[in-house]
Amino acid sequence: MQLAAAQLSQQLQRGLRSLYTLYGDEPLLQQEAADLIRATAHAQGFTERTVHTVSGARFDWGEVLSGGSSLSLFADQQLLEVRIPSGKPGKEGSVALQQLAQSMQDLDHTLVLVLLPHLDKASKTSAWFSALDQFGVTVHIETVPRAQLPQWIAMRLQAQDQRVAAGEEGQRTLQFFADRVEGNLLAAHQEIQKLHLLYPSGPLSFEQVEGSVLNVARYDVFKLTEAVLAGQVARVQRMLEGLKAEGESEVLVHYTLSEDIRTLKRVKDAIAAGRPLPMALREQRVWGVKEKLMERVLPRLSDTTLNNLLQAAHVVDGIVKGLKQPDWPHDPWQALHRLAMGLCEPCMAKAR
Repeated sequence: MQLAAAQLSQQLQRGLRSLYTLYGDEPLLQQEAADLIRATAHAQGFTERTVHTVSGARFDWGEVLSGGSSLSLFADQQLLEVRIPSGKPGKEGSVALQQLAQSMQDLDHTLVLVLLPHLDKASKTSAWFSALDQFGVTVHIETVPRAQLPQWIAMRLQAQDQRVAAGEEGQRTLQFFADRVEGNLLAAHQEIQKLHLLYPSGPLSFEQVEGSVLNVARYDVFKLTEAVLAGQVARVQRMLEGLKAEGESEVLVHYTLSEDIRTLKRVKDAIAAGRPLPMALREQRVWGVKEKLMERVLPRLSDTTLNNLLQAAHVVDGIVKGLKQPDWPHDPWQALHRLAMGLCEPCMAKAR
């Protein structure tokens, strides 16, 4: 049974299952989902908890399998927690997880909780993950999209009986908050809790939030290109500054930008050859948010613009590797900024 994280609480109220699997790349939300399962299990008599963290090829899966059938003298029921930080259990682990999942049908004194990171397509179609899904409940912990972050913050504030002002001021406050914690929900959670300690219930002013919230953004180089394609000039500038401050590799930033430019050009050429836009995007393995962004901007980007961007990407490739180029900044980050703006500005213009 597959669930979204928001459905977990309702499922637990209907009845505790013997096997739960949480997977995703948002630590805060996974932690909260796991805590909810642990609390529900504890309230129903699962008072003993055993944790196994899978690390390295020499991990003993036999301990996990035997743990499901053993109890201490004083425990009525137990929670068996299996953490796989790499998301790759290996050959032996694959077999063990399948056996563990199947055995849960016959064990009423043990509840198993499996914790995994974000999984690729191959992992989600593997025999071991299919077994976890078939015999238990799998919960996908999705990252909160940047556009929904202000609303997420507002809901968290509401849960502790606080809120921003109504109207434009409140929206500005939430946007400011989101900018400061972008990509770091754990830090956002901590900042929200701090506001609860600093101020009483009720409305929060912009000045109160501004004076309290730290700049704890964790910038993601792969989110940078989404901001570029969305035409979000101010956000792109802020993200580039953040990536530079965090010591991100200029080569990686250049690769992500130039790869999107090359993809845009390949899709544009495929359309010119008679391919429908959706098919051309799929052939280039463009999915999700980026697919929607490219669908919007591609029909309006000329061949000349894309050719110029390809040439600019080639120039910046040399700059980040230490070469000087005429009429271009010598500093790699300034060159990356110029390249990003070269794509971002036409996207912004077409979004109006």
